[in-house]
Amino acid sequence: MQTKIQKKKVILTGATGVIGAAVIRQCIKRGWDVCAVVRPQSFKNKYIEETGAVIVPCDLEEIKTLKDNVFCQNADYFIHLGWVGTQKAAREDREVQQKNITYTVNACEVAAQLGCQTFVFAGSQAEYGRLEGCMTPDSPVNPTSEYGKAKLCAGMQTKELCKQFGMRHIYARILSVYGPCNELDTMIMSTIIQLLKGQSPMFTKGEQMWDYLYSDDAARALLLLAEDGISERIYCIGSGVVRQLKEYMECIGKVINPKISLGIGELPYAPNQVMELYADITALQEDTGFIPEIGFEEGIRLTAEWIVSNGLDKE
Repeated sequence: MQTKIQKKKVILTGATGVIGAAVIRQCIKRGWDVCAVVRPQSFKNKYIEETGAVIVPCDLEEIKTLKDNVFCQNADYFIHLGWVGTQKAAREDREVQQKNITYTVNACEVAAQLGCQTFVFAGSQAEYGRLEGCMTPDSPVNPTSEYGKAKLCAGMQTKELCKQFGMRHIYARILSVYGPCNELDTMIMSTIIQLLKGQSPMFTKGEQMWDYLYSDDAARALLLLAEDGISERIYCIGSGVVRQLKEYMECIGKVINPKISLGIGELPYAPNQVMELYADITALQEDTGFIPEIGFEEGIRLTAEWIVSNGLDKE
């Protein structure tokens, strides 16, 4: 399918995250207006200040106030990426994760009040629990973490709310995304930074079969779904390409600093290590025509350029 050319307006929460920042880039590329909802005091706001988005300072707990914000009026799509407690320790904090359900429901209600046609909810692979192999829209959900349980609950509740409000509900379960604005402790970001500093990273044997998607491709997938996705259908978002993790590691090394040896096999696998996880993107492709545009090597180059331009390799 062809991306529609008429101008749209997007309200976006989680705008400073790896996917949110990419959604802004893709919206601006299309000539769309985007209202980027950010935490007022977040240090990451500086990364999107000059993108062309309208910055709307608003904590998730105050999300209901968006209905009175002049910049958010007459929006077409509400893309909800915002979520508190995404770091590892907080993912098991039930109180924190339960708050996210309330925030997400409030965001859906505000979307309806603002007249949005579509509410896009960003789900997670964590909703499936310990899943080995291919992640499909029909794979049984059995979340084991409080984070995964809250994501599933929020997705289901907003689906029902959208029925009541007459809004389309797009449910995207997202696999492993990397790129600018990603957290620095992820495997890809930390490896790039170590290599830029001349340090040798350490890895497991890297036999896991994995699926990585560059952030701008993930953003394109979400915008295509906002336009053409089928309401109430669940979509898995990934690259559709499966490779051994050590191949990704070797690619990073080749792109960033091929002179440094990679410590592949120097770390043991974690207890209950998942050895296969990749996405079935058939539904996404069928309904939107989505095809990833950024290969892994190019994505690593772009990510490294962003790291260097922001001085994160010097910290």
